[in-house]
Amino acid sequence: MTERRTPPGFAARPADPERWVRAPDKPSTINRFTARLTIDVTPALRARLKVAAFQRGITVADMLRALLAREFPDTAGDVP
Repeated sequence: MTERRTPPGFAARPADPERWVRAPDKPSTINRFTARLTIDVTPALRARLKVAAFQRGITVADMLRALLAREFPDTAGDVP
């Protein structure tokens, strides 16, 4: 008889999602957890973001992190 083998799932969920999301991508001396955020932007806006970041000498990701940190500052008592 032939045994049917099930291949691992392409997008299998992690066993422990909290640990997976909070796991740092690389070791850091700063205790900062990150997660990806997906947003929809038009191609024209994406181009403007890339040009603005290039002119400032930073990446789009760094520019957006600074924008979000400025618009949504940490406040005492906030719990994620």
